Amino acid sequence: MPSAQVVTFPHVALQDETAAITAQQLQDARRMAGETGRPLLNVLEEQSGLPADGFVRALGRLMQYPVLAALDLHALQPQFNLLPFTEASRLHCVLLSAQDGVLTIVCADPFDALLPTQLDTYIKQPVRWALAHTDDIAAYLQHHEITMRALDNVAHVHATQSEDGESIEELSLKSISEDTSPVVKFVRSTLYDALKAGASDIHLETSPQGLQVKYRIDGVLTEVGGIAGLTQAEQAISRIKVMSELDIAERRIPQDGRFKVQAKLGDSKPREIDLRVSIMPSVFGEDAVLRVLDRKALSDEAQGLSLDVLGFAPNMLESIRTLAEEPYGMLLVTGPTGSGKTTTLYGIISEINSGQDKIITIEDPVEYQLPGVLQIPVNEKKGLTFARGLRSILRHDPDKIMVGEIRDGETAQIAVQSALTGHLVLTTVHANNVFDVIGRFTNMGVDAYSFVSAINGILAQRLVRVICPHCKVDDQPDELLLKKSGLDPDAVRHFQFKKGQGCGQCHGSGYKGRKGIAELLCFNDKIRELIVAKEPISKLKEMARTNGTRSMREAGMDMVKAGETTLQEMNRVTSLV
Repeated sequence: MPSAQVVTFPHVALQDETAAITAQQLQDARRMAGETGRPLLNVLEEQSGLPADGFVRALGRLMQYPVLAALDLHALQPQFNLLPFTEASRLHCVLLSAQDGVLTIVCADPFDALLPTQLDTYIKQPVRWALAHTDDIAAYLQHHEITMRALDNVAHVHATQSEDGESIEELSLKSISEDTSPVVKFVRSTLYDALKAGASDIHLETSPQGLQVKYRIDGVLTEVGGIAGLTQAEQAISRIKVMSELDIAERRIPQDGRFKVQAKLGDSKPREIDLRVSIMPSVFGEDAVLRVLDRKALSDEAQGLSLDVLGFAPNMLESIRTLAEEPYGMLLVTGPTGSGKTTTLYGIISEINSGQDKIITIEDPVEYQLPGVLQIPVNEKKGLTFARGLRSILRHDPDKIMVGEIRDGETAQIAVQSALTGHLVLTTVHANNVFDVIGRFTNMGVDAYSFVSAINGILAQRLVRVICPHCKVDDQPDELLLKKSGLDPDAVRHFQFKKGQGCGQCHGSGYKGRKGIAELLCFNDKIRELIVAKEPISKLKEMARTNGTRSMREAGMDMVKAGETTLQEMNRVTSLV
């Protein structure tokens, strides 16, 4: 490595004099690395016994290099035009431009003697050097891999066959052939980056300027790029249609389809991923939304799956488990798409699946594969709808039934009758809260007396983003935000308000991961009488509160109070009413 020039960066972390690496430790690490063949940097970090941030600061002091923390990296701009992204990833370093305009190479391993020679191929001007922890550099590169649209980071795709004989395309980071069109490059790199980022949905939105690409990550849409020009936008949507086997000539009506890819993400083994496609006409052309269904990841999560995975409060978990242990009746879970309803039902099934009951599910699609459970995928093209499948399930001697979603009156009627004839029915329905579900079933034509006789409880839930633990700091919301949140400043003085500053670990969002909040309405005779008598919702809410029902807003405010999430996130997810 070249000799270091000690400089001060605008956002460099403070040096911690309590963390140190001695020359003797370095000598011992060199000897062990030579004996074991392991990288010197890994051996030295392991032997130092220091946490990641302490180790990189001590290493910087030992080697006389300035040190950048995760926040420092985010404050600087990458120069991928000089050092291409693919090379930065391969060499595990990044070329940055500091606020003073001086180029800086940030690396993790100061002992890599070949790195300066390899960089000379790309960088012809003087640079200074700095250190960052290897995990922070990896997170920084991953963040920019999502947002950039460099043509040297594209996916090479070719068709193959899946195990069931269905056409499938492979995604990897191999170089794309020269005769591949830019539109195909764009679509494939968009898919690859979305899968790498862990997006649940990919939105392709047509505008007068062209096509905008957005990823839904942790429930929030983030714009990541796009292409200019309506012609290119149409070609990109047409490419999605071809992959989904849809009619590319039809642009006036919505179309639904699906396709599979075999993705090789990083060093992981290739795995099949399903994408459900929805094409919708708009005033500027067509928009597409692709729902990502990573069956392998979901199957891995399903191993040892329980209700604990969503992070509900202990008293809420106890109430849900009580309802799940009922021998018959119906438990309804409600919430918008992506609120964790299916995960909750699978958690319930995993916990009650003792092997003594026949458990059958009908889903669209089957997202988790559960051992010992008969799972039936809906196939509307072949005539297998929820209603028809549920009728057949009742002839298969089930004890417990899960219906993926109640969409129509026929399915609702059969589900209610199943719950009234000795079966435990677990199902979902789309509604905003537990009280709106009652109106949904009434509008579907279900008799109120049959509905209240069948139902045991209704669970409404949401997923709330949790503040990133790596960059969490104290916060004090202003009076305007408190007023908007319906809070009295004097009543929240004991709250531990926190926020995330944004770092490489959370891709600058300030949030990392999600946690469930819920409200639960348990049915008793008084609740049932009010519903049959068609009493106002206000009386129903009053009785529910008397019986211990707490709103999702209250559950969310407990998280805000404990410093787990922010008021802004709570206002985004829940309503004041």
